[in-house]
Amino acid sequence: MSFEAQRAREALGTRLREIRQQSGLTGRALAALAGWQLSKISKIEHGKQAATEADVRTWLRHCEREDALDDLVAAAHNIETLWTEWRRALRSGARQRQLRSIDLYERTRVFRAYNPNIIWGTLQTAEYAETLMRQLADFMGNGPTDIEAGVAARMERQQFLYRGDRRFNVILGEQALNTNIGGPGVMRGQLDRLLAVMTLPRLSVGIIPARASYEIWPGNMFIMFDDRMVMLETYSAELTVTEPGEVTMYGRAFALLQRSAVYGEPARRLVAEALARLV
Repeated sequence: MSFEAQRAREALGTRLREIRQQSGLTGRALAALAGWQLSKISKIEHGKQAATEADVRTWLRHCEREDALDDLVAAAHNIETLWTEWRRALRSGARQRQLRSIDLYERTRVFRAYNPNIIWGTLQTAEYAETLMRQLADFMGNGPTDIEAGVAARMERQQFLYRGDRRFNVILGEQALNTNIGGPGVMRGQLDRLLAVMTLPRLSVGIIPARASYEIWPGNMFIMFDDRMVMLETYSAELTVTEPGEVTMYGRAFALLQRSAVYGEPARRLVAEALARLV
C-alpha cells in the first residue's frame, strides 16, 4: 500500500475513534456490541487494519451516528482501491490506459481540470503528449513500449471537445505555458494549439498569472468528472477520490482558483507572450 493510502486509512480510523468517543462508548464496549475482538477496534482506529464497509456500518450503528454513513462508507470502500500504481495501470500498454480514460469521458458532462505546471492532456498536441509519455516510460524503467498507440488514443479524447453537450472548464498556471516540454519546436506547436482551442464554445480556459494573488494555495493538478470523482496524478501513482465530502472540497478549491485566473483576451495575451519568448 502506498504511503498516501496508509494516511487515508489512518484518517478514517481517527474519525471512527472520534465518533466512538463522542458516543460515550469505550473500545471494549463497542467490541462487545459488535461481537469483535478488542484488538480489532484498536487496529482500525490506528490504521493498522482496513475497515470494511460492513465494519463501518456496524460501527456507526452502535454509536448511533448513521448520519455519517454515506461519507465514511465511501471512504472505506475507496481506501484500498484509490491508488493504482503506474506500473500496474500501464502494464497493458499506454493505449489501453488512454482508452480507459475515453470511457470515463463518455460518462462525464462537466469537466473541471486544473494544472499549474503543464498543459492539460486533452489540450495537448501529439508531440507534446509523446514527450511526456516517453519521460514517464523512462522514469518508470519498464514502462509501456506502445507510446505511439498511446498518443493516438489520447488524441481520440479530443473529439469530446467538439461533440455533445459537455462543458470543459480548465485552469492552467502561467508556468504551464513556460515549462519546456520537448524543446522550442514542440512548445511552439503546443502554444499555437492552445490559442486555437481557446475559441471553442464548450471550452473555458483560465490562466493564473505568475504574480496573481491566490485565495487558496496552488496545490497539485487534478481533474473533476462531474461531481462524482476527482483524479490526481503523482510521480508514483494515480489517485481517485469519490468520497462525497472530499469531492465537494475539490469543487470549492476549483472555484477559489478560478478567482485568481484571467480569461478571454488577457489569457490569450499570456499565451502569446510565452510563444514570443520561444527561440
